[in-house]
Amino acid sequence: MYGPDFAADPHAVYARLRAQGPAAPVELAPGAHATLVTDYRAALEVLRTPEIFGKDARRWRALADGRVAPDNPVVPMMAYRPNCLFSDGEAHTRLRQAVTDSLARIDPNALRGYVERSADTLIDRFAGLGEADLLGAYAKVLPLLVFQQLFGCPPELGDRLVEGFSGIFDGVDAERADALITSSLVELIALKREQPGADMTSWLMAHHARLSDEELIHQHVVLIGAGTEPQQNLIANALRLLLSDDRFAGDLAGGSMPVEDALDEVLWLDPPMANYGVHYPVQDVDFGGVPLAAGEPVVVSFAAANTDPALLSGRRTGNRAHLAWSAGPHHCPAKDSARLIAAVAVEKLLDRLPDLELAIPADRLVWRPGPFHRALTALPVRFPPAPPSGARPAPVHDLSASAVRGPGPGPGPGSGSAPGPGPRLGPGPGPVPPYEQPRSDQSAHSPQQADLPGDSRWNASPVPSRFSPPPSGSTPPAATSTARPPASGPGAPRRPWSFLGEWWRGQ
Repeated sequence: MYGPDFAADPHAVYARLRAQGPAAPVELAPGAHATLVTDYRAALEVLRTPEIFGKDARRWRALADGRVAPDNPVVPMMAYRPNCLFSDGEAHTRLRQAVTDSLARIDPNALRGYVERSADTLIDRFAGLGEADLLGAYAKVLPLLVFQQLFGCPPELGDRLVEGFSGIFDGVDAERADALITSSLVELIALKREQPGADMTSWLMAHHARLSDEELIHQHVVLIGAGTEPQQNLIANALRLLLSDDRFAGDLAGGSMPVEDALDEVLWLDPPMANYGVHYPVQDVDFGGVPLAAGEPVVVSFAAANTDPALLSGRRTGNRAHLAWSAGPHHCPAKDSARLIAAVAVEKLLDRLPDLELAIPADRLVWRPGPFHRALTALPVRFPPAPPSGARPAPVHDLSASAVRGPGPGPGPGSGSAPGPGPRLGPGPGPVPPYEQPRSDQSAHSPQQADLPGDSRWNASPVPSRFSPPPSGSTPPAATSTARPPASGPGAPRRPWSFLGEWWRGQ
């Protein structure tokens, strides 16, 4: 599952594996063997029965007895970490509560406003060029801006964290990448102890669960890891679908919600984390006729389960029973925020550049190898050059040309080469600057208000007292509309995208 043939056509591999039953043996990386679950009902059984299939990776026998080397490229993605993803029982409840309570403090309107302004900042960089690589110039950078703001992360640490997470997802010098992540998070936590703020890092540190420094580091690993690589792939995969599938362009002209439909279609067919949900049987199990040994990894193929032939029922519009967010006690606690970020990113781009089209045929786009993700190497597009938005930028001081260049010669982000440092997003050390002051045309209650030093604009609820019940649950959904007219002039040829802004504004 780590070679280019699998990356090029994973669904053909899933079809062959289904012939062996609800689960089948696979090799995730050289020497790292697992059982891949491809059946939808079987996947739900694994995800929802923690008493049989545990998440604690200290059960991984092959790693413990040396059959899998510590420097194997999948180890950073699968080995035990003291966080909510790799824990069971009371430990999982305690660690997950710290995450859900902190996520619940994020105001989705403030988040939407920040994503919109960050998107405008990025689009302005290439709108006048007439071409761009939407992966390297947009989808890859936007989540980076968002997580640096949410976690109060200085730009230089953000660069290193993105480099590290790219390495462990791609399996490129994964041991070094894992060490880079750890050292960067140690610095971030030390900084926030000295300079706490209205950010996820500070909220996790202040939570009544009293997380240790080691737990804080590894809670950040799962949160930042899930908020960067998978998020960029969700945005890029949705854009690829919208630009290559006439069903969505046609629906757009008819007044439906093609962006939401496209996100659902991607989450069904090409989820950004296609294969993960690693579990370890607590004892030997006969699993629908497939013997599973205790302590040997069982990986859930969300992509294969979602495309199980038993589920085929024609059009899936509005159906969100897919497993892209997992299920059971370990389902994604940030799915509402993740979906909001992706929807706003896609809508804003199509509103600003309504005449986007792929620069190469869709079947010539290249997918990055790797057993876990579904990720493009690039997404080159062309469009009529458009003027800048005129909007004030998000609180970002600099975006290097190397991070937002168009599809010119030379290796770009995601090109398959070893990942280099991410874009420089600030002038030097120190936390990401707070929200800028609102524009004069914004009301006092606008979601794009200033976030003054010491303010808690991300908060959706007050700081919980140690003597009162903490909030729980995930971020509530919010509308994801944009309010800027399309960049094309009235005389420009209009593809169906041009109706997007009008539809959102009720025109």
